[in-house]
Amino acid sequence: MNINIDIERLVLEGVPISPSQGRVLQRAVEKELSRLLANEGLPDNLLPGGVAPGGAIQLKHGTNPTQMGQQIAQRIYRGMKR
Repeated sequence: MNINIDIERLVLEGVPISPSQGRVLQRAVEKELSRLLANEGLPDNLLPGGVAPGGAIQLKHGTNPTQMGQQIAQRIYRGMKR
């Protein structure tokens, strides 16, 4: 089964992140979302398609891009389960 997820926009307000860190963050989001979907599956409310709401998350100061990506992906996945 192929799952396509389109994240229309990801806004990081007040987070100083360089372009190279942005690429690390993007890969971390993709990797964590893939892991969650592989382990937990696609939420029933999104079969056979749907929209998950976004939302704000609080990132701790000093969080590295990989940790940020994981936190963002986990928030996205929780939003998909609503």
